[in-house]
Amino acid sequence: MIPPDLLPLLCCPETHQALQLATPEIITRVNASIAASSLKNRAGQVVTAPIDGGLVRADGKFIYPIRANIPILLKDEALPLS
Repeated sequence: MIPPDLLPLLCCPETHQALQLATPEIITRVNASIAASSLKNRAGQVVTAPIDGGLVRADGKFIYPIRANIPILLKDEALPLS
């Protein structure tokens, strides 16, 4: 996934908060919401593709998806965790 030495350099593109790797439980929960077609990204689009992993913002409000080992650090692609 993400090399451990790279993780401290990544931050939220909106708030510049630190990011941490999502736990397997969070990934499972997000993918269940995606499978149920009940998850929208910050742009308001329904997410249809499952995520391989994610980076959770320090405040725990959003996760940035990781797909094909590439973190998608775009504000509109963030997924709410509430």
